Amino acid sequence: METTTLIALIAAVAVVAVVFFLLRGERSRTGTTAADMARLAETAEKLSTAQSELAGRMQQAQTGMDQRLDTLTKRLGEGLNEQTEKTGETLKGIHERLAVIDAAQKNITNLSEQVRGLQDILSNKQARGAFGEVRLQDLVQDCLPATAFDLQVTLSNGKIADCLLKLPNPPGPIAVDAKFPLEAYLALQKEMDEGAQRRAATAFRSDVLKHVKDIAAKYVIQGETAEWALLFLPSEAIYAELQVNFRAVVDEAHRLRVAIVSPNTMWGVLNTIRALLRDVRLREQAHLIQGEVHKILEDVDRLNQRVTSLQTHFDLAGKDVQKIRISSEKIVSRGERIEEMELDDEQPVEELAPPDQT
Repeated sequence: METTTLIALIAAVAVVAVVFFLLRGERSRTGTTAADMARLAETAEKLSTAQSELAGRMQQAQTGMDQRLDTLTKRLGEGLNEQTEKTGETLKGIHERLAVIDAAQKNITNLSEQVRGLQDILSNKQARGAFGEVRLQDLVQDCLPATAFDLQVTLSNGKIADCLLKLPNPPGPIAVDAKFPLEAYLALQKEMDEGAQRRAATAFRSDVLKHVKDIAAKYVIQGETAEWALLFLPSEAIYAELQVNFRAVVDEAHRLRVAIVSPNTMWGVLNTIRALLRDVRLREQAHLIQGEVHKILEDVDRLNQRVTSLQTHFDLAGKDVQKIRISSEKIVSRGERIEEMELDDEQPVEELAPPDQT
């Protein structure tokens, strides 16, 4: 509305200027009269009044534009502050979830470091004075977390197992009993005649089979333990002797569902158990991580939508401000041209260009 009024005012000023110059030409042809002079004075007065009114209109238009720009700037600032707060809340939620993921990652890293430490356990050359239960306890405590085993466990039949490896079903808890047929083995290693050697071998075989049968009878309980148990020999030499020269004893132990293990092979069993427990825990951690990653993706999607909306507001505001600036510059330019006009005899009459509707 203000732009239309301003254009009409400029047109009126242009008409007054044309009339002025026409009267001025007529005066030059017919001579100056008192009436002409009066008309010129009246025209000059009207032109001055129009110029003052035009300046007032321009000032009002500029004030209106300043007010609108202030309002628009305030609205943009409020919108930006609101979006910034929402973005901060979203980033805070993402940070909290990343902290949970970081904690889970540290647990996985600790598990990996413990698995790598099993190689150190394998090469550990402890004093051979720690046999039997002490050696078994050391191996189990070094390889497995405290929640994965119990020591000196009393079963439902009243028998006490040296160790119970707590595995999920299947296979279920595995009983381990440490035996060390030291006297029979030492007798077998002595230099003696053929008859004495056979008797020592028979005694050694009987001693080991007795331990195997006792373990099968005491530590394999249907519905309570696994279907097989472990006989732990704390000496690699005795284990090697059985595997090389007493295969029938090993086969009989397998038939009775008793596995004979040495420190090295026990490490392999514990390594397998550790891997199984680690796999279970990794699946739990992976499920947690997957859930948190899904939540992060949802937060990122919401953040992207809010950023897109904010960008749209900025683009629209930028276009509006640019249009306002173009109109303001044109109005100022035309006002300057009007102020620079000089009403003298030598100044040619210039017709004002029609206003640009941009």
